[in-house]
Amino acid sequence: MTDEEHLDADGDLGFTPAVVDDTGRPAPSRTATPRRRALRRRITSLAVLVGALTVVGGGYAMLAPASGADDTAATSQDVEAGRQLYNNSCITCHGANLEGVTGRGPTIVGTGSADVYFQVSTGRMPAPVQGAWELRKVPKFNEQEILQLGAFVQSKGGGPEVPAADADLRADADKLGDGGELFRLNCASCHGATGHGAPLSAGKIAPDLYRATDRQLYTAMQVGPENMPVFGNNQITPEQKRAIIGYVQAMKESNDPGGAGLGRIGPVAEGLVIWTAGLGVLMVSILWIGARL
Repeated sequence: MTDEEHLDADGDLGFTPAVVDDTGRPAPSRTATPRRRALRRRITSLAVLVGALTVVGGGYAMLAPASGADDTAATSQDVEAGRQLYNNSCITCHGANLEGVTGRGPTIVGTGSADVYFQVSTGRMPAPVQGAWELRKVPKFNEQEILQLGAFVQSKGGGPEVPAADADLRADADKLGDGGELFRLNCASCHGATGHGAPLSAGKIAPDLYRATDRQLYTAMQVGPENMPVFGNNQITPEQKRAIIGYVQAMKESNDPGGAGLGRIGPVAEGLVIWTAGLGVLMVSILWIGARL
């Protein structure tokens, strides 16, 4: 390497002199500055990400629609009153800890207050014996006692909550078409196209829906009592449940034009009945006339 090339590489002195500060000590290397800048950039990016997630999560919590569950927390007095009701009427079949008793009743841990409301408000529970299905009967408890019993079961194992009494569980009239389609896809195969119920296999039955309230229909879809499947919010959204309830209640309240609907089993129902009855009357008349002659 020539002297000129050496001078060009290291300066006029032929080497890179050490940089010292006023005290005579070498100054800190400048190579640490880019590292500190990169570290600051990473910390800043992380802080921005955490802040953005916090803002999005908080906004969703404030703006997300309510689930329809009763937002009034049950008091300790309600839970205690429900405990007494449970010990008097339910513990024999469902056990001291809701774990169920073999041959008497299933576990109800995790079924929530929604299951209690449906079963008890329809009079199906308390049941005298365990069977394939239970008939709807006059409820043994009043509304307040049913909610107290549900509060106790909810406190023991959680689960779906009964909707609030003032919750709007029925969709508007413009959703009747959607409700009818959802009903035919998910409900009509068991309850019948008109909601009058139908027999199932193994001595079971799908009950009619004409005495069910909005709350009972909603809680039934939440918990799937007896032979009914559970329709969680992933299968049928709360809005779709409201549309189904609106359709069922509209079927119950609407009048049948043109005479008796005969269970709404089809447009030829009345004609078929008239034809069959008329033919029977005609045959009886012929036999009577023949006997007289």
